[in-house]
Amino acid sequence: MWNQSGKRVVGADVARVGEWIKRFLDKPGSVDLAPFQRIVAEAGELEGEVTRRADLRPAAVDPDWVGSADFCAVMREAARRALGQRPYDVQLVGMLAMLEGHVVQMATGEGKTLVGALTAAGFALRGARVHAVSVNDYLARRDAEWMGPLYETLGLTAGWIAETSTSEERGAAYACDVTYGAVSELGFDVLRDRLCTDPAELVVPAPEVALVDEADSVLVDEARVPLVLAGTADPGTALPEMAALVRRLSRGYHYTIDEEGRSVFLTPKGTDTVEKALGVDLYEHPGVVTQVNLALHAHALLTRDVDYIVRDGRVHLINTSRGRVAVLQRWPDGLQAAVEAKEHLPASETGEILDSLTVQSLIRRYPQVCGMTGTAIAVAEQLREFYDLRVAVIPPNRPCVRVDEPDRIFATLEDKERALLEEIETRHATGQPILVGTLDVAESERLAEALEAGGLSAAVLNAKNDAEEAQIIAKAGRRGAITVSTQMAGRGTDIRLGAGDPDEEQEVAALGGLYVIGTGRHESSRLDDQLRGRAGRQGDPGGSVFFVSGEDTLLTAYAPDQSLPAAGRDGVVRAADAAGLVAHAQRVAEGVNLEIHRNTWRYTRLQERQRAEVLERRDRVLHGDTGARALEQACPERYRELCETAGEETVERAARQIVLYHLDRCWTEHLGFLADLREGIHLRALGRLNPLDEFNREAVPAYRAMLDEVERRSKETFEKADVTRDLAEQGLKRPTATWTYLVQDNPFGSEWDRVLKRVAGALKRRKR
Repeated sequence: MWNQSGKRVVGADVARVGEWIKRFLDKPGSVDLAPFQRIVAEAGELEGEVTRRADLRPAAVDPDWVGSADFCAVMREAARRALGQRPYDVQLVGMLAMLEGHVVQMATGEGKTLVGALTAAGFALRGARVHAVSVNDYLARRDAEWMGPLYETLGLTAGWIAETSTSEERGAAYACDVTYGAVSELGFDVLRDRLCTDPAELVVPAPEVALVDEADSVLVDEARVPLVLAGTADPGTALPEMAALVRRLSRGYHYTIDEEGRSVFLTPKGTDTVEKALGVDLYEHPGVVTQVNLALHAHALLTRDVDYIVRDGRVHLINTSRGRVAVLQRWPDGLQAAVEAKEHLPASETGEILDSLTVQSLIRRYPQVCGMTGTAIAVAEQLREFYDLRVAVIPPNRPCVRVDEPDRIFATLEDKERALLEEIETRHATGQPILVGTLDVAESERLAEALEAGGLSAAVLNAKNDAEEAQIIAKAGRRGAITVSTQMAGRGTDIRLGAGDPDEEQEVAALGGLYVIGTGRHESSRLDDQLRGRAGRQGDPGGSVFFVSGEDTLLTAYAPDQSLPAAGRDGVVRAADAAGLVAHAQRVAEGVNLEIHRNTWRYTRLQERQRAEVLERRDRVLHGDTGARALEQACPERYRELCETAGEETVERAARQIVLYHLDRCWTEHLGFLADLREGIHLRALGRLNPLDEFNREAVPAYRAMLDEVERRSKETFEKADVTRDLAEQGLKRPTATWTYLVQDNPFGSEWDRVLKRVAGALKRRKR
């Protein structure tokens, strides 16, 4: 086979062409459900016989039995006996699709929690260890306890881990057939295991199956946020006087913000003002420049009650995709300290990164991955690109009759908010329950205050009170209820009409069911769809509408050079192409976030390969005598001498500790080098070089040098160390304390990211 250039196409080239054709023909969500539906239909015929079985626990499981019609009938009966829930046919279809390794899309209210448990049980009955990956501790514990009776009925065990779990509790949970845990906690346990110096300290078993709840959120949204293990605590370095200085600066005069709202720059006048205030020439003091820039970023680009909240004397980041406090999440240390100084708070602990792990790398450790969510189609290409996962769209048990109205678009924010309040008042007067989804905490509180001023009371669910989530959502479907929430994605609780009261349920249904109002379009259409999906569950009536203005951040940030058509006297924009502009801005936002994800993965792929080699080497040292043999070969006379005086067992133990210490220490230093290299690599583009190629070109020899350095340092320590004494007292001191957190990638991106965006923006404008 030959290509157009006359070169022969063989092997990998043919495979790539075949994969391209497959991807072209295999549309998102095109997994064929027919085989699964036939099996479920056969299971229905077996239901009567299976209900007469006294014990549903299989004595011995043939792996081929899992996924059969008899298996489906057993799982249905187990759920009925243990939970009082008889799975719908579509739930069993979803289970079979996940057992095949797919991500299933199921609408809100279709019972994904039960489907996930049935699937986990199926994998466990095959003999696989299952980690049910959740978005937070609350859902992990709730689902493990809720589904516990189902597992017990099948002779299986289930446990859960949380941020507060002890080592003993974690060990017990991981020993279960199915372990529920937040994605962050599973990742943190992996990181902590990587620092163990005794095999008995290891907690996490070998990965086998990952079943991911809210798969789009975990696998796509969280994939840009690295999990970090840090050590050697020090106080932060941000200076309160820097925060006080930038508070006196004026936007447009002392500093400017780029059109994406992600970078801020001092003007010449601003530079003069800062230099006079500090009494220095800024650009002769790089450290001062960094402090000023961090303080300015915190002041100008990060907004309280939008990007973060202050609670209990601490800064808490807000997860924008879920509207919750991002537990343990923080910005890179300098920016974190700058925000704390801005809020007049003491700087939190900081220190060097000992190791890090992306969610993508965490999940790719598992040989088998599957998942479920209500909005997978929108990210189907990303799931296939980054995880080789396909999406199976499961039809609802009952057709959705929710009425989704066209967006109501307004010229100004003031017009939008006025109309929004009028709509809520009108709907509330009928008794119809209303769920209002806002874009941030500040907006939710501002709206609640405006409603209160108008004589209407609303229950508010945002990052400040997410502990009260279950109680607030439980009442949201009652007659006359007004609920204001920052984000409904990943809340994991259905809104039932009438809050479960049969009489009130009928009354609310007659009023039109739950009415969902979005106060603006999100950067991701998936979040809009998840908000809409709170209405119309299981065939219930319901409705939804979004209010949008030309002053919304989505339009000002992602379509800054385009304007909405003229509005009428009432402020409403009725032109047909207005909705197209809103959709365009949302697509641009989604494209930017996708490119950030891709760019992150491009730069971390080499690092992940290097980490895998280091971990393989570390495991050989930890579980065997590799360290001792290496040092025996490097220092034969010293090794014999120490064995004669201290005994071979003592020498081997000391050798293991020495090699592990230097391997961990050098890896930490290598990570720091790679971070610095990536931050400055964009400058190579000025010489018409490819930054990624240049990054890899420097990272590879640096890694080889690191391995040589491990050997050199280990040999040097072994030559001098007294192996009968505590090695920590002889310089091999590990961090006195370690802690874990999630690094919120710098919201302004690296300088290279900003260059890319500016070039892309210029090209986009030129095309127009």
